[in-house]
Amino acid sequence: QVQLVESGGGLVQAGGSLRLSCAASGGTFSSYAMGWFRQAPGKEREFVAAIVWNSGRTYHADSVKGRFTISRDNAKNTVYLQMNSLKPEDTAVYYCAAGSGFIRTAQTVRVPALYSFWGQGTQVTVSS
Repeated sequence: QVQLVESGGGLVQAGGSLRLSCAASGGTFSSYAMGWFRQAPGKEREFVAAIVWNSGRTYHADSVKGRFTISRDNAKNTVYLQMNSLKPEDTAVYYCAAGSGFIRTAQTVRVPALYSFWGQGTQVTVSS
């Protein structure tokens, strides 16, 4: 059973930084794609970033490009989301997700329904 556990959320002032972690267990992740999504109150879940585990190829939403960076640590089976220059509009619950199969392209990594496993989420609040 794949389990994903996020950590690292919190309250930060605008312009500040946070690093989210997603510890994965219960699977062989070399064939997986790992994604970060976020959901603000009253809004749909939106794609933030993704990494294809075996190739290391990364994708970032336009809204976070240049500010957020996704990375992975193979030895720890952990995916990170480094968030810099945070804005109040980045406030949301951030979710880690894992999926295998054909999640490989710039189009497919953005689709929440293609991911099979989700973490419980971690709150990020950016004050102005």
